[in-house]
Amino acid sequence: MDARVREGIDTICDALDIKYQIEQVGHFDPVTFDKGCVKAIRDAADRLGYTHRNIVSGAGHDACWINRVAPTAMVMCPCVDGLSHNEAEEITKEWAGAGADVLFHAVVETAVIVE
Repeated sequence: MDARVREGIDTICDALDIKYQIEQVGHFDPVTFDKGCVKAIRDAADRLGYTHRNIVSGAGHDACWINRVAPTAMVMCPCVDGLSHNEAEEITKEWAGAGADVLFHAVVETAVIVE
């Protein structure tokens, strides 16, 4: 994706005779969540009749760090107008309820009783 963005910038700036400079100030390696946890979430959403899709997020949630030591995945809920991680972020009660419903069922489905 980085290469495509840079190519696009090159094309636009060449056409407009504009000079630019890019300075990369940070980088985080991608995180791949536990396949079993992801499947449990997908399966719960399917059983409950909720639409869902895979998303790529650059958000640095606690789950990214927990994922290093324990099986982890995330349930992401939609936001009004797609605006997320911003003080104007807004979610409906129904969307929050659906997310909690999926999380609950995924946890119950994968729970192990320890004696």
